[in-house]
Amino acid sequence: MLIRIMSLMSEGEYRTEFKNGQWQRLMRGILQSYLNPDAQKHVMLDINREWCAHAGLLGHLYPKAKIICCVRDPVWILNSFEHLIIRDPLLGSRLVPITHRGTQHDRIDYLASREGAFGYAWRLLTEVFFGPFADKVIIIDYDKLVREPVFVMERLTQLLNIQPFAYNFEHIETPDVDAFDAALGTPGLHYLRQSVAASRKRLILPPYIVERMAHQMFWRKPDLNSGGAVVIA
Repeated sequence: MLIRIMSLMSEGEYRTEFKNGQWQRLMRGILQSYLNPDAQKHVMLDINREWCAHAGLLGHLYPKAKIICCVRDPVWILNSFEHLIIRDPLLGSRLVPITHRGTQHDRIDYLASREGAFGYAWRLLTEVFFGPFADKVIIIDYDKLVREPVFVMERLTQLLNIQPFAYNFEHIETPDVDAFDAALGTPGLHYLRQSVAASRKRLILPPYIVERMAHQMFWRKPDLNSGGAVVIA
C-alpha cells in the first residue's frame, strides 16, 4: 500500500496535485488513521519491515522515529525455518514455492534468495544498517534479548525516551496469528513461548550451508558500524 501511495504522489498525471507539505500531511494522516485511530497513543508502533527500505521517508514524516531490528545468526534462523517446514510430512508450507520444496538444499536456497522469507528481510536489514539513515536504527541481538531481557528492554526504553514498564518475561501472550500462519501453510510460524529464555533446536543443516551462512553477524563488528546505528548485543 505504501509503495502505491508513494508512486501516486511522485509520478504520473496526479504528481502535480501533491505540493510540498500537502503530501506529508496526507501520509501522516493515513498512518495516524491506521496505527492510532483514536489519537490516544503517545507512541505509534508498526511491525512492517518495509520501513527499512523507506527510512528516508520515515525520517521525513517523523524525525524522531526509530527502526528496531531484532537480529540473529542467519544459520539459526534458517535452521528454525527448516524445522517448521518439515513438521508437515507433505511439505506444504507456502514459505517455499512447490518447485523449490523437493530437497532441503532447494528449500534453503530459496529461503536465502532475494525472494525468500529470509533473503528479502536480510536485504532490508543490510540496506538500512549500511545506508545513509543508519542513525535511525536500533539493533537488538536475539541472543542478548533472550538472556538479558530486563537489561535490553530497559535500554530500549531509555533510547526511545518512553515511560518505563514492568514487563512480565515469564508470561508472554502470543497474538492471534493462527489464521495468518494457516494461510501460509506453516502453523506455529509466529508462535511465542510463554517465557523469554534461551533455547536452540538441534542443528539440522548440512555443513556446507552452515559454512556458507556463518560469520554474517556484521552488527557485532563495531568497525562496520560507520553509520552510527545503536547496537544492543
